[in-house]
Amino acid sequence: MAIHFRESLEAIGEAEQALAKSPAAKSLVPVYSFLSVTEAGLYHITADLARAAEARGGKVGDAEYTRTLAGRVAAERDSDHVKRRLYPQIPADMDYVCFYPMSKRRDAGQNWYTLSLDERSRLMQSHGLTGRRYAGRIQQVITGAIGLDAWEWGVTLFGKDPLDFKKLVTDMRFDEVSARYAEFGDFYVGRIVRP
Repeated sequence: MAIHFRESLEAIGEAEQALAKSPAAKSLVPVYSFLSVTEAGLYHITADLARAAEARGGKVGDAEYTRTLAGRVAAERDSDHVKRRLYPQIPADMDYVCFYPMSKRRDAGQNWYTLSLDERSRLMQSHGLTGRRYAGRIQQVITGAIGLDAWEWGVTLFGKDPLDFKKLVTDMRFDEVSARYAEFGDFYVGRIVRP
């Protein structure tokens, strides 16, 4: 498995070309690739602003909503938490990696995208609390692939102990977001090799 974090598609292409020209390429057989971008989730902000717009008699997308959203997004973008999400680094002290793609269900009766913004926000907050129990043991990088791949998201987990991947994914499967609304692709697990 080769993981490239780069700032542009061109830089990803350069990394792929460099790998293809390396001596290691002779023993590698590509069987799968996944392209995605880092992003900061805005469920909590947009849900808060939608409620505020309704309370003041406005609506989502009006001038006040748009102005407030721009300010909140700018503040989020400047936070260390969001910077770590947008510009991830492979942790030096976590030697194992797990990657899998996933999408939200769009089945009749289980369509994530027909839920209200408040409901999706509530579910994602609960989902995040499940993951936070693994803080310090697992570092995650969530990337968006809508329009870039058949799957909607890529999940990359770094860990000190690969058994923590199993424990976390098992806990997540009992979380309502995953149990009711998630579809998972193949899982790829390995040990990080540093040149």
